[in-house]
Amino acid sequence: MVISLEKYFSCEEVAERYGVKVITVWSWIREKKLKAIKTGKMYSIRPQDLEEFEESRRTK
Repeated sequence: MVISLEKYFSCEEVAERYGVKVITVWSWIREKKLKAIKTGKMYSIRPQDLEEFEESRRTK
């Protein structure tokens, strides 16, 4: 078994990063716009999933 020491972001951290409310981050997760890992009642977001989310929002 491989244990990753990778930093995961909480919904609160993501909300602060983008200047939105936590409920908005929850909405992104529910709408499958942002990937997250659910542990109990909490979500964790991997850095690469956050990068993917940002890339999908990039204008062309």
